[in-house]
Amino acid sequence: MAGNLQTSTGKMVFECTLCDKKYNESGSFYKHLRTHPSLKPFECTLCNEKFTENALLRTHFRTHGDEPFACTVCGFKSKHKASLQLHMRIHTGEKPFECSVCGQKCSQKGNLQTHMKTHTGEKLFECSVCGKKCSQKGNLQTHMRTHTGEKPFECSVCGKKCSMKKHLETHMRTHTGEKPFECSVCNRKFAESVSLRRHLRTHTGDKPYECNVCNKKFAFSGVLDRHLRVHTGEKPFECTVCDKRFADGGDLKKHLRTHTGEKPYGCTLCSKKFTESGKLRSHLLIHTEEKSFKCSVCNKKFSRRKSLQYHVQTHTGEKPFKCTVCGAKFLLSGNLRTHLRTHTGEKPFECTLCNRKYRHQNTLSAHLRTHTGEKPFECPVCNRKFNVKSYLSNHLLTHTGDKPYECPVCGLKYAAKGNMNKHLRTHARKK
Repeated sequence: MAGNLQTSTGKMVFECTLCDKKYNESGSFYKHLRTHPSLKPFECTLCNEKFTENALLRTHFRTHGDEPFACTVCGFKSKHKASLQLHMRIHTGEKPFECSVCGQKCSQKGNLQTHMKTHTGEKLFECSVCGKKCSQKGNLQTHMRTHTGEKPFECSVCGKKCSMKKHLETHMRTHTGEKPFECSVCNRKFAESVSLRRHLRTHTGDKPYECNVCNKKFAFSGVLDRHLRVHTGEKPFECTVCDKRFADGGDLKKHLRTHTGEKPYGCTLCSKKFTESGKLRSHLLIHTEEKSFKCSVCNKKFSRRKSLQYHVQTHTGEKPFKCTVCGAKFLLSGNLRTHLRTHTGEKPFECTLCNRKYRHQNTLSAHLRTHTGEKPFECPVCNRKFNVKSYLSNHLLTHTGDKPYECPVCGLKYAAKGNMNKHLRTHARKK
């Protein structure tokens, strides 16, 4: 019906094969084609219906809906075929645009152009408040919210607001429990892609962050930041109760719980609570009965490597932590820290209700129960409840008849240590 001819001068000529008319311009040629009713050069890509004019094709297109192009994989819809083609690369993984510097591939030309700025260092968009420069206009708009405090994205479940859409999407997973990012090595799943990337370093051993003072390497930038404070001595995190300072914000949070008595990590199996998530994880091994670490001396098994290391010292008699004041030695560093308070008189654990202070966190926790009336320790025999675990231990002896406390003078035995101490005084008086 139509053909293209090239003259000796190289100029293109459009020839109608029905009537042999020729045109130098494509526009004139297509207008002529409409004089032949049998010709309909404009074809719908969805249903293949043909039209004599482009305007008629556009009108027809609306009969397919506002978004006629639908993805056959996930149902995504678009007004334009080109948008659908770009979308399909999400499913096919096609990335036709390759960086000439580092070889990274992108699914869209615009993404490649943005990526190239990481090599050129080009940052055209500058913050008018702090002068920070960004490579993309969208990044600058997001950055501005750090100054304005704007948080336009709100959680429909709990009302929490976020400054970025992707932060809201990540937050929503705390409600849905969705963890779409899976480790290809151990199949562990994560709610965020950055968490997966960090986790992968535990398998690869990759440590891309290096200290410029001692050259020690780290897998995470945050750990490097904390390490650098070892060299600088910086402790930017201060306790508002006792003014103690910390190099790490996480350590300050843990420390504050010594004042408040808060134990936010609760075991779902026995209701025991802990100040740190790590302590809860260790405790959970008690319920699973998984004890992978075995003592080579007595074959006793432990759920944690550190517990085994402490236990081995009971065989060797090693007590590596020595008090510089009185010379007393201890198996654990925590026991030494607690002991030192007998010399300093320090009582860092304060009740927020009556301001009474204690040397030990456990003593504060037990004291707080006198305010709340809580008695979490129950006797399995008679169901009597106690607010201190040691009280329950002593009470259980009344059921078993066991008397573990023996007088070193006359051999008389007692169920309670306090009763034995009273008895010892009778020997002292006789002397």
